[in-house]
Amino acid sequence: MARSSSLANLSVEEIQRELKRRQRGATKLHRKREKLLQKVAELEKQILAAGGSLGGSGGGRGPGGGRKRAKNDSTLVEALAKVLKGKTMGVTEVASAVREAGYISNSPSFRTIVNQALINPKNKSLFKKVARGQYTAA
Repeated sequence: MARSSSLANLSVEEIQRELKRRQRGATKLHRKREKLLQKVAELEKQILAAGGSLGGSGGGRGPGGGRKRAKNDSTLVEALAKVLKGKTMGVTEVASAVREAGYISNSPSFRTIVNQALINPKNKSLFKKVARGQYTAA
């Protein structure tokens, strides 16, 4: 059926046919949606059974919102100061030690974040650069 720019040019029968056609299309889409929701529910069961979470990874905006930020008892700077107290370590070592000490981060670039915290001028009184890439608590 050719589309018209005005309903006034269509007969009542033509309008009724178009409405039925659209309703059939909507019904098909509803069935397709239900099948997809069933597949999603099954995938979610499999993810949970495998020990995963439904929060997703990589920032996906699935059910439940988006990425969830990790909760820690202390800030990263406090955790770094605690780990470095009386020790000299490289950035990679510090990042590993902080995680082993219980600090949680979901960042794929956690080492970079640790490095930025160590060189941040605001934290100059907390950390001292001993040599290239080597830090200790001040």
